[in-house]
Amino acid sequence: MAQPVLDRKQIYTYEDYLTWDGDVRYELIDGVAYAMATPSGYHQRILINLTVQLENFLKGKSCKLQVAPFDVRLESESGKDTVVQPDLLVICDKSKIAKNSYNGAPDIVIEILSPNTASYDCLEKSLKYQKAKVQEYWIVDPHTQKIYIRYLENDSYVDEVYKKTEVLESQVLKGCMIALADIFEDIEVEI
Repeated sequence: MAQPVLDRKQIYTYEDYLTWDGDVRYELIDGVAYAMATPSGYHQRILINLTVQLENFLKGKSCKLQVAPFDVRLESESGKDTVVQPDLLVICDKSKIAKNSYNGAPDIVIEILSPNTASYDCLEKSLKYQKAKVQEYWIVDPHTQKIYIRYLENDSYVDEVYKKTEVLESQVLKGCMIALADIFEDIEVEI
């Protein structure tokens, strides 16, 4: 089936979303379709480095790591479907796993910014994650080589910023400490 031409004024459902195939991946925010950027080599290198660090930490623990593409269906106040595909997510409640999706708020969501989607990830998706009660939202900025962690406190996010020379510590994954130098090592920033 050919990829549909999507109208930003049209409201789509998860059932519509499941019929789309093609080279372009989409997310739905309150039924509005957003095309996802094709990840750069730099983005993928960071993704691999984070995956290795988190997989090593989670080995033998009950929480599990999931890598995109994997649908996360969030509840929406509007009643319209919201489906996102974070770069990485940590799932501690396995009862919400469906065949090809996770239904509810993951414990941790990690997004690696790309120039075309940075404002979308930092604004629209951040608001959706906060309302859905995602406990930690990591925003990885390849260009500044920083990771912003938004911790949920009293239903609002509080930001903490980690630089390449620092070690981040997760509040959700007790004891998980990641040196950012290991995440951004040997990676040239693409402009």
